[in-house]
Amino acid sequence: MGKFAKGSHAFGISDRSGFRYRLKDMRREWNGLLVGKDEYESKHPQLETFNTSADAQAIRNARPEINLAEQRSIQYGFNPVGFREISGITPPNNLTANALLGSVTVLEVQNTVATGVSSTASVGTVTAIIPNSTSVTGVSSTSAVGSVTATGNVTVYTVTVASGSNSYGSGNKYYIGGSVSPTLTLNEGNTYRFDQSDSSNSGHPLRFSTTANGTHGGGSAYTTGVTTSGTAGSSGAYVEITVASGAPTLYYYCVNHSGMGGQANTP
Repeated sequence: MGKFAKGSHAFGISDRSGFRYRLKDMRREWNGLLVGKDEYESKHPQLETFNTSADAQAIRNARPEINLAEQRSIQYGFNPVGFREISGITPPNNLTANALLGSVTVLEVQNTVATGVSSTASVGTVTAIIPNSTSVTGVSSTSAVGSVTATGNVTVYTVTVASGSNSYGSGNKYYIGGSVSPTLTLNEGNTYRFDQSDSSNSGHPLRFSTTANGTHGGGSAYTTGVTTSGTAGSSGAYVEITVASGAPTLYYYCVNHSGMGGQANTP
């Protein structure tokens, strides 16, 4: 093969920009491109390869938990354990775990039943704190069950209005729990809710007084510890009373009509 000319006066075209440079001034980059000396770029360090090794995975003399497999089988995450569906408020039914089920607490404002709380290991505590009637059933375990507590701290009376007779005579009367104008016992410190959501209560708001027949008997409304919600005869309407210490004998009556109510003792 013949010799190459020195090219002292030769020109070359840059592989990058296409500009013309003196050939003797051009430089070759790491990638093989022949470029002008003002275009030259050295190889970036991040393009260099590095010797790497895999991270260690195993631990010498490991001591894993003996029930790890059971723990991994417990349901958890976005969909809470055992919840069937959520329609307004989800009842705590069918709470099931394959290992330890710690504590289950039900805090609700309506009637609730907690059922089917179970575990193949142990169940810790199941507590229901509900202002209305409540029951907790079906709590089971193949190992141990801790404590099961159901606390209902509000007694609910269903109020309807129908024709009947009481000590005031005949006509429309309050029926409480299906009985016409019964004498009630309201214990001090307890809370009682008189549910007036039934449509028969329309126009018959219930109130309390220390005077028989309330305002119709010359008395006034008793308001200590008394709260009302909604309009009698509409959904969700109720009158609620928390009986104060030393409360006098009370009488429940209709604001608009005489002779509909009865007596409520407060021992």
